[in-house]
Amino acid sequence: MCPGALPAIKRVVEAAVKQERRMGASLLRLHFHDCFVNGCDASILLDQTSIIDSEKNAFPNVNSARGFEVIDKIKAEVDKACGCPLVSCADILTVAARDSVVALGGPTWEVPLGRRDSMTASRATANSDLPSPFMDLPALINSFQKQGLNVKDLVALSGAHTLGFAQCQLFKNRIYNETTIDAKFARQRQTTCPRTGGDLNLAPLDQTAAAFDTKYFNNLVSKKGLLHSDQALFLGGQTDGLVKSYSTNLASFSNDFANSMIKMGNIKPLTGKNGQVRLNCRRVN
Repeated sequence: MCPGALPAIKRVVEAAVKQERRMGASLLRLHFHDCFVNGCDASILLDQTSIIDSEKNAFPNVNSARGFEVIDKIKAEVDKACGCPLVSCADILTVAARDSVVALGGPTWEVPLGRRDSMTASRATANSDLPSPFMDLPALINSFQKQGLNVKDLVALSGAHTLGFAQCQLFKNRIYNETTIDAKFARQRQTTCPRTGGDLNLAPLDQTAAAFDTKYFNNLVSKKGLLHSDQALFLGGQTDGLVKSYSTNLASFSNDFANSMIKMGNIKPLTGKNGQVRLNCRRVN
């Protein structure tokens, strides 16, 4: 119905990533944090109101979820290209995640379209259902299983940490207290993440934080995973084999990542008469 929609999304994403490489990871993360909370329905974009308990205020999102202005810009451009609000914010988030990965050198994939937008949000569900950076492997497997995603999806999608940064408060305990970490790497991270304070200081999730590559998995193999939940994937458990294989095979990782992203993008979408196409991504019509 609107051939100009996809090129419009791609244009805005490419410009945003060109201006700030980190934005690619942020847009990818928004999609992930949307889908894990009652499905891919753009609920994460809703602002706080007297009747909406915004997911933006949930622990995993507050002071860290970003890219909302880019989504607003995409929405405006898409509506202009289509002549009216035809494309949902949920579809925009899904396509923007794909285009961000491509802009940073990753694979492309066909995004199924036709999602509609939720009319509610749930901060409580965001707090309970988004996987935590402190989880061990069984908890991670369980968290993904709850969304209909298997162990292979868990490892492939965790590979999104080939992009972006994490806050010091999320890995402080790991670099000071854990033993499953390369000592030199821990010391290096301690230089910008002190024992007390500096909680919002950022560190790259891998050494090439704006390039889609296998460094994330190489790091896990050499005990240099930044987050506890990253290293949990390579600690003698059932995911070791996949991590090892992705660490030396970019094509295999890229292919599995693309397939798992399609699968994640299909979590409980609102279609048909359910939901709405929001006029403004931040609020219900």
